[in-house]
Amino acid sequence: MLERATLVSFDAANYTATLRFAGSLASVVASVPVSCAIPAEQLTAGRRLAVGVFDAGNPVDAMVLGVR
Repeated sequence: MLERATLVSFDAANYTATLRFAGSLASVVASVPVSCAIPAEQLTAGRRLAVGVFDAGNPVDAMVLGVR
C-alpha cells in the first residue's frame, strides 16, 4: 500500500527517516528505511514523501520510495 507522509528528520549515516504519516498530527515513525535512489540532499525536513507500507499493522515495515 502506498501512503503519504511528511519527513521529520533524515539520518544520512543509516539512510533512515523519521516521518509523520498524513492524517497523524502527533505520532511519528522512526527508523524507516529510505531508498538509496533518493539523493540525501533531497531529504530535508518538511518534504512530502511517498511511503510503501508492506504491513498495515506495522508502520515500521515500510520504505520511503519518493520525495515531492
